Amino acid sequence: ASRWVTMHGFALNVNANLGYFDLMIPCGIRGKAVTSLNVELGMQMVDEAEVKKKLLKHFSKLFEAEFF
Repeated sequence: ASRWVTMHGFALNVNANLGYFDLMIPCGIRGKAVTSLNVELGMQMVDEAEVKKKLLKHFSKLFEAEFF
């Protein structure tokens, strides 16, 4: 990100099958791993609705945006 603008967009892997990333070079960056929220938290599954709710809350506050 540069001055709050991303070059590749935004992605948050929550309960992703990380095996698919073995078949690609994410963001064109070689040698970097991809992870998922459930892996980082040491959980089997993360409640995706809860993640979405919290993400929208904090994103809208940070960027002073409204979602309908």
